[in-house]
Amino acid sequence: MKKFGIIGPGAVGTSIAYALQTSNLDVTLFGRENDTIDFHEFNQTNVTTMKVHRLKSSSNKVDFLFISVKTTQLDAILPYINNVIHDDTVIILTQNGYGQIDKIQHPLTYQAVVYISGQKDNHTVTHFRDWTLKLPINEHTRLLQDATKNSMINVECIEDYDKQVWYKLIVNLGINTITAITQKPAVVLQSEGISELCYNLLAEGKMVALAEGIQFEDNLEESIMQIYKGYPDEMGTSMYYDTMNHRPLELEYIQGYIYQISKKHHLNTPLLDSTYTILNTY
Repeated sequence: MKKFGIIGPGAVGTSIAYALQTSNLDVTLFGRENDTIDFHEFNQTNVTTMKVHRLKSSSNKVDFLFISVKTTQLDAILPYINNVIHDDTVIILTQNGYGQIDKIQHPLTYQAVVYISGQKDNHTVTHFRDWTLKLPINEHTRLLQDATKNSMINVECIEDYDKQVWYKLIVNLGINTITAITQKPAVVLQSEGISELCYNLLAEGKMVALAEGIQFEDNLEESIMQIYKGYPDEMGTSMYYDTMNHRPLELEYIQGYIYQISKKHHLNTPLLDSTYTILNTY
């Protein structure tokens, strides 16, 4: 049986661990220290308590490793990754944003486009929606897809990977920016002015993607705004929770990544520029 490891007992990492564990797969959840964390689905009372194993002292080699720490925490765990991998381990980065994969000095490393929404509050993770990881298609990601086919995790190996990366970047650009700046969860989009601001941010993100050769449909902004409407009012984003808890933001790998591409192409993106500047003050 293949062995799975997840570094990072946050919302995404714990959700992945739960989804694999409930399918009777061999799963180890790694964190800073030996600990436990509670997992439950939104609006459900059943709670599953999961063990967290100290990464620094582990020697449990795994065949598939998900790195689910925040982008701001990646450097701290890099020295200990070799504790839990072998030459043929497939590593999957499951983080918001883009631009960190080169930090992993292992040839079988891929970055997923992540659609798993959740929240961590102290030692409890609440899963809101979705179980999907989108990956570039190759023999190694196919192995992961096959190994997880009977679990709740939906691994998609896709041809248009670059387009999907930009789609998720733009999705995050809108909702993460708005919830972090207003310090309010998804309910804030019920404000007409805030909704318009979010829509226009999406339009600027689409323009930056086009400059990189990624073309989307004309109604991209409307379709993403429709997705946001399906979010529970109390659902936040990773950047919202980091703002509220005074933690470092993943700014440079979402807004900052798009901002740098905008500057490279000398684009006029006033909302992106302004909101990126404001978030930098956090």
